[in-house]
Amino acid sequence: MEGRTQYARSGDANIAYQVVGDGPIDLVLTWGWLSHIEVSWEDPDIAEFLTRLAAFSRLILFDKRGTGMSDRVTESQLPPLEQRMDDVRAVMDAAGSRRAALLGISEGGTLSILFAATYPDRTSALVLYGSWATWLKEEGYPWAPTLEQHEAAMALMQVQDPAKPFNLERFAPTKLKDEDFKKRLARYGRLAATPGAALAFYQMNIHMDVRDILPSVHVPTLVLHRAGDRMVYPQNGRYLADHISGARYVVLPGDDHLAWVGDREALVGEIEEFLTGTRHAPETDRVLATVLFSDIVGSTAKAAELGDKDWKALLGRHDSSVRRQLQRFRGREVKTLGDSFLVTFDGPARAVRCAEGIIHDLEALGLEVRAGIHTGEIEVIGDDIGGIAVHIASRIAAIAAPGEVVVSSTVKDLSVGSGIVFEDRGIHALKGIPDRWQLYAARA
Repeated sequence: MEGRTQYARSGDANIAYQVVGDGPIDLVLTWGWLSHIEVSWEDPDIAEFLTRLAAFSRLILFDKRGTGMSDRVTESQLPPLEQRMDDVRAVMDAAGSRRAALLGISEGGTLSILFAATYPDRTSALVLYGSWATWLKEEGYPWAPTLEQHEAAMALMQVQDPAKPFNLERFAPTKLKDEDFKKRLARYGRLAATPGAALAFYQMNIHMDVRDILPSVHVPTLVLHRAGDRMVYPQNGRYLADHISGARYVVLPGDDHLAWVGDREALVGEIEEFLTGTRHAPETDRVLATVLFSDIVGSTAKAAELGDKDWKALLGRHDSSVRRQLQRFRGREVKTLGDSFLVTFDGPARAVRCAEGIIHDLEALGLEVRAGIHTGEIEVIGDDIGGIAVHIASRIAAIAAPGEVVVSSTVKDLSVGSGIVFEDRGIHALKGIPDRWQLYAARA
């Protein structure tokens, strides 16, 4: 669904923008800190987030001056909020948008607040996610970092390994073990801005303060925040809602600050319902698939034995090893659940061979892994899956012995001629699953 990058002229600068979707509402998205509108579409998580927004709107994306595809600036040319407002107007004019809803994410919220207050005739609604009124702790505003904390963060930025994402434990704590995600986010940051520009924009953000502007916002406003946000605490969102007349405040479950990480559907659903009055039901497809569920045996004891640091490093090697086998056997990683993997395949034999490869590789790391496999109908909901087949695979894995691949009779019946050997493991009752199930240990 990627849009075509175009340029709007704003003063002496070219501002890159895209228009995606043909919904009845114009929606201008203002990212926080840094962005790159073309690299965004190369990341499956961001692309899904944007596609979902464009499903009910005419989505207008742009890179702020100095970032992404827009003209770069020197430190002496850092754009004040007034100039950034001019850039938004130029993008709206170029996109043919007379009036639009504004979605301000994180630091993008301050710009959106100022624009909505200054140009209510061009603003139909305001949505703020993970935003703040000021980002510096003061008396009466204790939820922002102190200047010393900001200075420490900027010092870390200057020695940051460009191959690693900055401050992931605050931006996206649920992705700390996802090596592929970390590589993608680090690349996104490198291309969104130079190190010097990223540091300069961070420093500029510290001193943004729109508290006095909030009573001047007179457009319908929705303020969204995740309950466990560690980058911008939820009290910041509550403050915004309390000081913008008529604003609605919604706290969503989750710990991630990045909008495209975590439960995207819950976030976008709130935005859609606020702007359109209805909420799109996620599309589900029912398909036949082979589901593999693997987990580490005795992980709690192993973690206690090694300590947090060494266990985290070992889990990283575990994840990398599993993903190598998934690539080899065309498995699709659905998600990781602590020390477990949920994967789908288009054939049961490949799933068995992949599971054996995982078990063999991880023995060399001193890890015992077990796996459960079942073939059945699943529900595909975006990037996630559901349905009883998923639960069956999980229950079967719990029965498997260390180093064993246990499968349902369906997997056995569909693997005729594959050369896989099946050993009878008897009939079992699976917790929460109707009927009794004939299970087999599989060896390729």
